[in-house]
Amino acid sequence: MNKIRLSKTGLLLNIFFLSATLHAEISLPSIFGDHMVLQQETNAKIWGKSSPGKTVKIVSSWDDKEYSTRADSKGNWDIKILTPSAGGPYDLTISDGSVLVLKDILIGEVWLCSGQSNMEMPMKGFRNQPVAGSTEAISSSENNLIRLITVKKDKSFQRLDDFSGEWKECIPENVSGFSATAYFYGKKLQQDLGVPVGLICSSWGGTRIEPWFSKEDLQNFDWIDFPEKTKEDFSKQLPAVLFNAMINPIVGYSIRGVIWYQGETNRWDPAHYDELLPAFVRDWRDEWDIGEFPFYYAQIAPYDYKKIEINSAFLREAQLKASKLIPNSGMACLMDCGERDCIHPANKEAAGNRLAYLALARTYGKGGFECESPVLDKMIIDGGIVKLTFLNAKNGLTSYGKELNNFMIAGSNKHFYPAKAVITKEGISLSSPSVSKPVAVRYAFDDFVIGDLFNTGGLPASSFRTDDW
Repeated sequence: MNKIRLSKTGLLLNIFFLSATLHAEISLPSIFGDHMVLQQETNAKIWGKSSPGKTVKIVSSWDDKEYSTRADSKGNWDIKILTPSAGGPYDLTISDGSVLVLKDILIGEVWLCSGQSNMEMPMKGFRNQPVAGSTEAISSSENNLIRLITVKKDKSFQRLDDFSGEWKECIPENVSGFSATAYFYGKKLQQDLGVPVGLICSSWGGTRIEPWFSKEDLQNFDWIDFPEKTKEDFSKQLPAVLFNAMINPIVGYSIRGVIWYQGETNRWDPAHYDELLPAFVRDWRDEWDIGEFPFYYAQIAPYDYKKIEINSAFLREAQLKASKLIPNSGMACLMDCGERDCIHPANKEAAGNRLAYLALARTYGKGGFECESPVLDKMIIDGGIVKLTFLNAKNGLTSYGKELNNFMIAGSNKHFYPAKAVITKEGISLSSPSVSKPVAVRYAFDDFVIGDLFNTGGLPASSFRTDDW
């Protein structure tokens, strides 16, 4: 008798679940939800699941226009809707017979923020590692025109369609655990542009750049291995596994551009990084298929890695080289922000603001301020004197009254000696009593230094060298 009852119960449950499947309510991935920001003045793609063959309709409250499509044989659908200029809040009504309403939607500027731990580092800081000024910044952070979403850490050998996370309002409780670099970036944009800003943070500390690539693009590099593994405890460093889980579910969401803070974990292989970074940007741009969207990135800050066989200045050099190879890009230099014994500089506001200066000038067309750090233009050798000129220093250079201590010069014997550096009307003049016939110059080319050369806009020069030794 009990067996008969269990059998009937099982049959009823099967019928129930079958019925639920046949009449499945419309569902959306986590990137869509209440409080989200949609990119202004674009055809924003919305996608989700419904029952196969169902007609899906979307009505936007900003113009009451109706959009419709039909779900495919697997229930997948997508619709592009025209977004207005910045404003809100609005609603989106999505229906396939059942109705789903997304509320408190803003239209504005959307940026994807990614990288490793210096992007991940939250406003409240890491354990025993603070963010400078965080208490004041968090306590005063409430702003209904900024919205935040963090992608939960995950990895996968296959491309995933969704992630764990949700859009949140910009209030102290939510800002505290959000990326500090991304928050300061978004705060500066919102303040200066006066429009809503949406920040999507997808980052994971200690990761190389390779796992953030799609597998397809990485196959162009013959030194990269693709292990065939299926076990659950695989490394987060394997190629494409973070793209699959933490970026692919976002691909297609309309964004203005990307900010990126990563490189520390690739410092062992700088020779490949200046190839990988431009390829990485091409890869993401190909995935989004919306053209050469802006890509701004932070150069890694000086830090004492205590590994004398690898000087992290070579990785900074690779990042500097890449800035000349990537269209519609820019690099924020942090040479004055490093800390000898902490790889996570406390001054995250400098990182966020300097990335924002690039966006404000290059993406949004604002002017009257410096947005780029000084970059070596020419070296002229005049007897025992080396003369340097710089780009991005229209109003000249400064050390803020301090002695310049980070310049070295060498002769043909390749031995570098400290140089006497003087700021001139044209740039920098260098000399050393130990080098009568100089041939090469290095500036701040070491793991840990405090940058002391700036343009008059207060942006520090990157470490650099003129030799290839």
